Amino acid sequence: MKAIGHTARIVKLTPRPAQALNGKATRNGKPLARQAPQLLKHPGRTPLGALATTQRPRERLLRDGAHTLRDAELIALVLRTGNGDKDAVELAQELLDRFGHIGGVLDQDSPALLAVHGLGSAKVAALIAIPEMLKRAELARISKEAEKKAALNTTTRVRRYVSTHLAGCNREVFGAVFLTSRNRPLVAEDIFFGSVDRASVYPREVVRRCLQHNAAAVILYHNHPSGVPDPSQTDKEITERLVSVLKEIDVKVVDHVVVASLRPVSMAELGML
Repeated sequence: MKAIGHTARIVKLTPRPAQALNGKATRNGKPLARQAPQLLKHPGRTPLGALATTQRPRERLLRDGAHTLRDAELIALVLRTGNGDKDAVELAQELLDRFGHIGGVLDQDSPALLAVHGLGSAKVAALIAIPEMLKRAELARISKEAEKKAALNTTTRVRRYVSTHLAGCNREVFGAVFLTSRNRPLVAEDIFFGSVDRASVYPREVVRRCLQHNAAAVILYHNHPSGVPDPSQTDKEITERLVSVLKEIDVKVVDHVVVASLRPVSMAELGML
């Protein structure tokens, strides 16, 4: 019986160039959209998954430091994933476009964030946790300084303290940090609460609290939930009135800080005191 010989044949497979099939881009007979949907959806943009590992936000942060990342990239690290239509960086950019800036994103409550397509409870919880952590860290730092009898005698420290204290408030709050004669903090107290438009501030109540805490000086503060930190004409009038009234009981108004979206404005620094 004669053996039948088989000759092995080596076939070199090479990818076929992209072709047009019924008006759609194809490669090897398969629609290109299935192989790289992000490249078709965002021409001219490189999706996060297509970046070299060394160029991805997490790797760049660990290698070069957080300061080298854009706002959208920092938020993307918190989100971790996109929403199916957009990668994490693109979803983060959508948040920045919607809420104006990174402070505006962190200033939102859970209903506002959950209304964004692609933000589930896990992503929203991670975003909301950030300002709370900043607030607690700052309050812990201030408490430590108070234990050392450190003074709130610099504009930067005052603004830092008040902005973290008011982080996340969605209604207007007016309060004061009561100080000793050396500007050492005795206590911070929210005194008046109002709507998102304005709060009614009664000088006699501020006087009563100053006497109660035996304060020699005070730093006034309130927030603007509208997102604009610039002092209004009403803010100026209230400040002038309180400065005058408190002067009668030998209490000095060191500053009045207005906060909006984590952005503090010192009226003392603006020359309004």
